[in-house]
Order: sequence, then C-alpha cells, then structure tokens
Amino acid sequence: MSRAAERLRLLITQLDRPPAAIKAAPTSAQTLNYSQPQRLRYTFGNNLLTPEQRLFYEENGFLLIKNLVSEEDIDMFRREFERICRQEIKVPGLVVMRDVAIAKSEFVPDQKAVSKLQDFQEDPELFRYCSLPEILKYVECFIGPNIMAMHTMLINKPPDAGKKTSRHPMHQDLHYFPFRPADRIVCAWTAMEKVSRQNGCLVVLPGSHKGTLQEHDYPEWEGGVNKMYHGVRGYDPQHPRVHLEMEKGDTVFFHPLLIHGSGMNQTQGFRKAISCHYASGDCYYIDVKGTTQENIEKEVKEIAARKYAVGDEITLKDTWAVRGRLVQGARISM
Repeated sequence: MSRAAERLRLLITQLDRPPAAIKAAPTSAQTLNYSQPQRLRYTFGNNLLTPEQRLFYEENGFLLIKNLVSEEDIDMFRREFERICRQEIKVPGLVVMRDVAIAKSEFVPDQKAVSKLQDFQEDPELFRYCSLPEILKYVECFIGPNIMAMHTMLINKPPDAGKKTSRHPMHQDLHYFPFRPADRIVCAWTAMEKVSRQNGCLVVLPGSHKGTLQEHDYPEWEGGVNKMYHGVRGYDPQHPRVHLEMEKGDTVFFHPLLIHGSGMNQTQGFRKAISCHYASGDCYYIDVKGTTQENIEKEVKEIAARKYAVGDEITLKDTWAVRGRLVQGARISM
C-alpha cells in the first residue's frame, strides 16, 4: 500500500472508529487444481458450473443463479440498511448517496431517500454478504481461489420522482476500476426483493464483455443524473438487450466489461439489491493517466479531498487499495 493510501486509511479510521476485523472463511477450495481449456477464457473448471453454464457465461458475460442467498440473510441485510438510514450506527468510510430528485425517505421523515450505500466493508453485518460461502463458491469459478472483495454496494432504487433520475445509464464497471486483468474481476448482484421491469431491473447487452473499455461520461439527461453515474458514450442502441427480472435471493454474476444499466422505478416502492465486485488476489493496479478513466480519477480525487482533506498526491489506485478486503485465499499483488 502506498504512503498516500496508508494516510487515507488512517484518516478514515481516525475520523470514525477502528476498522472491523474481517476474517476469511476457511475453505478447502484453495487446494483445488484448476485446468482451463484453451477455448474457455472467462471461467475455470472446478466442477461447480455445468458445461452449459460455462459456455453461457463465455458467450454472454453474465450468469443468473436462482435462489442463491437465503431469505433470512437478506432480511438481516435489510434491517442493517434501515439502521444506517436512521443514523443509529456510523460506519467508517461508508458513502451514503441520495437521489438527485426529491424522493422521500422510507424511514426518516423530511429527508431525501438514500438511493445507495457504497463501501460498507467496515460494517460487519453487510460485509457478511461478501463472504457468504454460497457466493464465494461461484466467484471462484470466474476469478480463481484468491478472492478480494473490492467494491460493495446496497442499491435502494427509489420510486421515480417524475424526472427519470432513478435510471442508471448503460455503463461498464471496469470504468471505475484501476486494476486488471478484467477477466479476473466479477460482480455478484443479489435481488433483495422481486425485481421487475416495472421497478427497474438490470438491463444487459449480452456479449458486450468481449469488447474493450469504452469512453464514459455523464449522459445529458434533462432531469439530471446522480453523482458518479457515468454512462458509455458510444454503444450500439440496436444491440440486443436482456432484462434480468429476478426473485428475492436470485444472484447474477457478470463481467466488468459487460455493458449494463437499469430503467427507472415506476412503482411506489423502493427496489433493493446488494452487490460486491470481486477481484483475484493476483490482479494488479494500473496508472489511469492518459486513458479514458482519467475523468473518474479526477472526480474521485475531488471527493476524497473534500471528505478527508487529503492532497493531490492521492490517486485512484490509493482509494481502492484502502477498500479491498481479502475474503478467501491469498492477497498476492492487490
């Protein structure tokens, strides 16, 4: 970890509380032999995925597993989210995002709705999602046995306030990540209730993960765009798309280059999901200067400077280095 990243970590813990101790769950999977057929690039053969499932992910860049996370666990995550919204607990490093349009909170009168929690790695209850054995056994299929939890989110898509701000523009997650290789990164996204086209399910462009990282920026939407909601500038709007309607506990795993987004929530309720982006402990950081990711680094640095009063020496890499948590295997180069 660089000196700047270490300083940022200390600032976060000093402003809040000492970081929670997160222990990796023991697993025998670390001793498995991984043999990858030459023609399969995105998955490992560890006898969990069927040949059909592996080929589906290879071709499409996503895989939906039904009823993976228990109702009991999801209800506990929901209760923890409510405690955070009511400000009953303070979580170090947690980013609480609210909708840019006026949407009333579910829990706190006269407050705007919390639309997303990011970076809940210091909340032991929410972070428990990232180390669930039923999640990790699938994550291994995509990135191998050394698993880092890098990016955590609980999304609470509010009812649209009439300005279509509850939409999320089509984007590639790799735009936000200064680490590679892309093929050793995967997202697990679990529905916390029924997710449909009406309340803004995920929309994916199958096969788009085979392309390269495209240029992203804020879309020019009349009703405004929520902070950090960058979108792909030039994707083919005629590309076939799939709406991922899901039941509570269903989990989709997808590649960081897969172009995806979500529609607006046209119901009166909030649509919740919890997710974690994982990277192999063998991944490595890159310098994004001179790349299409320079704009997101600039924005992240500005936010870090305001929140923690750090100087310009902080890089996008530093802000990720303090968030990553080992959940299985070994941390080799991350």
